[in-house]
Amino acid sequence: MEKICAICGKSSHMGGHYKKLISRYNPSPLKRKYPNLQWVTVPASTTKKKYKEFAGKKILACAKCIKGLAK
Repeated sequence: MEKICAICGKSSHMGGHYKKLISRYNPSPLKRKYPNLQWVTVPASTTKKKYKEFAGKKILACAKCIKGLAK
């Protein structure tokens, strides 16, 4: 299963940074960051264009899209 939001297409990305220290070795590893995806059922009577394609279906959506769906 892919970790991609069905509505906006948000997916994972690499995050983190290396610390620049004088005379010390500190490799801060780059880690993969995943979006906050949750299963949600889109109501069949949705009026927004963005969500009409998924009306009445159960999809994986990020928290930001779920918040927009509730408005």
